[in-house]
Amino acid sequence: MADKGGERAVSQTVKAQLALRDLILTGSLSPGERVSELQMVDRLGVSRTPVRMALVRLEEEGLLEAIPSGGFAVRAFSEREVFEAIEIRGTLEGLAARLAAERGASRTDLQTASAYLDAIDEVVRREAFDVDAISRYVELNAQFHAFLIDLAGSQALARQLERASALPFASPSAFVEAQSNAPEAHHILTVAQDQHRCVLNAIERRESGRAEAIMREHARLAHRNLELALSNQRIFDLVPGATLIRRRVRA
Repeated sequence: MADKGGERAVSQTVKAQLALRDLILTGSLSPGERVSELQMVDRLGVSRTPVRMALVRLEEEGLLEAIPSGGFAVRAFSEREVFEAIEIRGTLEGLAARLAAERGASRTDLQTASAYLDAIDEVVRREAFDVDAISRYVELNAQFHAFLIDLAGSQALARQLERASALPFASPSAFVEAQSNAPEAHHILTVAQDQHRCVLNAIERRESGRAEAIMREHARLAHRNLELALSNQRIFDLVPGATLIRRRVRA
């Protein structure tokens, strides 16, 4: 019975966390808006303990910040902070690629990574990049990036990367849906896929410096996509967590 009670508590916490994150990312809770425990108990329909834990976890993710008067407020992010979040993720992924190359990857691991890329090739080659293609690309891209982290063999690095990628606009696939509506979408995805191939080749050859440099450059594609989104409202609205980003006034 105790185990079942524990599982139910975890389930309720996850439910509260997902529901609260959705309220933030969809703009139902605005940047700067105060979020209290009691308010969320009523709104989410779960008890205080899961809500309390969900609030703490979302603060750890960076979506909420504690306020002196008690409770939390939805965070807002400047354009500079978003660029920095992407840069941090790219730096950590570069370190992961370096470690993977230095430690060496087995033939089986290399074949597994290559299979992910073969599957991405099939998506990128499609003439129509529709909703199904976008979903498939996001799934495979996330799997490939996660596998590279596994190849690094560092739990400490994996934890830091999980934290760095928690912000919706900092994850490896953050701008895929947004960029899919841009004229240069196919070119950008083709470049990204070529970088995937190059980093895997560098890891196979145990060229650690090259592997690190490629992954850091790979993250800079997200910088380019962010700049594109910031200059186009229609594209910007498709960016995950766009409502949290304070855009500077442009001439």
